[in-house]
Amino acid sequence: MVAICDIDDRALNLSKEIITKSGKKMPQVFTGDNYAWKKMVEIKDLDGVLVVTPWEWHKPMVIGSLEAGLKYVGTEVVLGITLQDHWDVVKAAEKYNANVMMLENVCYRRDVMAVLNMVRQGLFGELIHLQGGYQHDLRGIKFNDGGHAKEHGVEFGEKGYSEAHWRTEHSIHRNGDLYPTHGVGPIANYININRGNRFLSLCSFSSKARGLHNYVVKWGGENHPNAKVKFKLGDVVTTSINCANGETILLQHDTDLPRPYSLGFRVQGTEGLWMDVNNSIYIEGKSAKNDEWDEAKTWFDKYDHPLWARWSKETAGAGHGGMDFFVIHSFVESIKRKTPTPMDVYDAAAWSAITPLSEQSIELGNETVEFPDFTSGQWMYRKPVFALNDEY
Repeated sequence: MVAICDIDDRALNLSKEIITKSGKKMPQVFTGDNYAWKKMVEIKDLDGVLVVTPWEWHKPMVIGSLEAGLKYVGTEVVLGITLQDHWDVVKAAEKYNANVMMLENVCYRRDVMAVLNMVRQGLFGELIHLQGGYQHDLRGIKFNDGGHAKEHGVEFGEKGYSEAHWRTEHSIHRNGDLYPTHGVGPIANYININRGNRFLSLCSFSSKARGLHNYVVKWGGENHPNAKVKFKLGDVVTTSINCANGETILLQHDTDLPRPYSLGFRVQGTEGLWMDVNNSIYIEGKSAKNDEWDEAKTWFDKYDHPLWARWSKETAGAGHGGMDFFVIHSFVESIKRKTPTPMDVYDAAAWSAITPLSEQSIELGNETVEFPDFTSGQWMYRKPVFALNDEY
């Protein structure tokens, strides 16, 4: 790592502490204003850059990095805000013949990858229906006291810290599936989206919004200024997607109500299914008992993906149970080998475009909207490349 850029002094100091403790050389630091990153990407001979900033900065930073000559850009989810943002990034990647990879770590979750292994070996038969989503109580992240990152206070925006400083604003002004890629990324790999299959259309519904307001009143009181804020984002947003090969997908965004964390995966085919919520698998004719669930672990142990079988020791201490190791490892290995990233700009665009399309569908009274083909027809000829072996 040769350079870092952050305009938040507290975050920058935390990064410096981590680097110092690691014993690594302190990289060049860029800070000061919102466009300090432009100076960083002008450094000569940069191999790649990671964009891990608030959502509204992803598109300009990705395109700005490509314009500066970088051939590898990894970006946190999501890719952009509007549908046009997604097209702009795709066209820029094509123009500069560069790689843009969304850093969707759930694609590398151990159980998710074991299921991918089972799918590819035909255990579930022909896939019919898939479910997933982002079901994560973020109330203590969308609000804080300005000094702690989560679960203290009911401030946001200028008075908030970390994600509360910027993320909560999206819940005020937008209504849609704001964070679809944790669920749809793995699902897309299961059914080869952009590689022999594609999303055709989408329809979204939004519930009423109560969770964030109730949280402010509960912890800040009815007279707190933020109790007057009107939140547009429905507490539960449900999206249905139709695919070219006949599969259906159900996604749910659920971040403003009390609930334990779950991505709610369901992978169902002609021979059986996996359900994440009850940690169970059933395969007709192969499960221990007819019409009774098997504990998923018995199948996952047998079908552990080769990547995890090889690299599990290296994941120790990595974020999110080891997933973060794999997503960064794949990005870095792609740079070192000068090969395309395993998740490319077309994947990033298709997964992330669910957000503006869901907003459009809800705004139009839950109309079904057509899904754009970011590959311009090449999905019919492209082949699967994600996690085909134990390398990266």
